[in-house]
Amino acid sequence: MNGKSALGVLLIVIGGLAVLNVFNINLGWIFGLLLPFILIGFGVVGWMNNKKVIGGVLIAIGGVMLLGKLGGFFMLLLAIGLIAVGVSLFRNKRSY
Repeated sequence: MNGKSALGVLLIVIGGLAVLNVFNINLGWIFGLLLPFILIGFGVVGWMNNKKVIGGVLIAIGGVMLLGKLGGFFMLLLAIGLIAVGVSLFRNKRSY
């Protein structure tokens, strides 16, 4: 894809999002969730093409953004783990 084609696709996507916004259809949350994965993907491609600094920076930024998006999920896993450890401590009561 050359520069003109990429610019054309970008303008079509921006225009399409503007039209959807007029009809009160918001897709911002989808792009907010996909952006960290896109950054991580570009970082991996940069890393594989011997651009280690920019690749590492993009992977780090995407990872931090992804942690922010999935923070609630990680807290849920932590809570389930704490409950499981607590239950196992009650079940394995030994008196010495």
